[in-house]
Amino acid sequence: MTASVGAAMDIRFGQTVDAFMRYVTDLGFDHVEFKREYLAGHPDTPGPGRIRELSDRYGVSVTYHAPFRDWNIGSYDEVVRQDSVERVKRTLDDAAEAGAGAVVVHGGSVPKRYPEWVRDRAKQNALRSLAECAEYAQLVGVPLCLENQPINEQKRRYTTTPADLASMRRPIDVPPQYLGVTLDVGHAKVNGYDWRAFVEEFGHRIQICHLHDNDGTADRHEPFPDYESVVEAVPADYFVFEMKSVSDLATSVGTDITPPETELTAHE
Repeated sequence: MTASVGAAMDIRFGQTVDAFMRYVTDLGFDHVEFKREYLAGHPDTPGPGRIRELSDRYGVSVTYHAPFRDWNIGSYDEVVRQDSVERVKRTLDDAAEAGAGAVVVHGGSVPKRYPEWVRDRAKQNALRSLAECAEYAQLVGVPLCLENQPINEQKRRYTTTPADLASMRRPIDVPPQYLGVTLDVGHAKVNGYDWRAFVEEFGHRIQICHLHDNDGTADRHEPFPDYESVVEAVPADYFVFEMKSVSDLATSVGTDITPPETELTAHE
């Protein structure tokens, strides 16, 4: 399989799916990732069947990103945990209907200020949730890809280092192709890791690679003109720019192609 390169639709973008797919193909890309927050927030989002039709029309592949705001598969609250798992499962259902190649998922978190027994329960809940979601991914035939997250001062996240991400994957008893890895090069950088450390640890388990840059002090999701060196070195199937604005995509590839007009306004 030849790797696909494209971009994620962000809730800050005003473009419709149709217009965005047209724009990414004008840039020479052939992939779109759908963040659940965009699909929930934009007033004119198509369902998975329509997304499949549009992806066929424009010749682009598709991945989905499970929710990462207002949810937490590692919540110590069982009601929140179960609801979060159901949201991931619904994303996997939609991804299967849309013909998507994979679904990105975050590993959960817990506030650092909470007592140790709460933090321990939250970590075990995160593992339980990930196992349930991975088993469901196998059932529907769409790989789930666990992403390395940026360090947070207030929250303990479970996938900020190669070793921690590996420890989250290791206990999950599903065929490895159904629990892959999403390598986020910007998250690796802001955490003080060279992205190559994740490649050394996970190799071909990396199915998706998120592309953006920062100065090492904050997770800024800035344009990433040096992306070709990553595409050449990372054995992923899909490479996805995660930008704050549509125009940053053009900046990353060094072109001045104007984004499509929209009635909505993108804000940082």
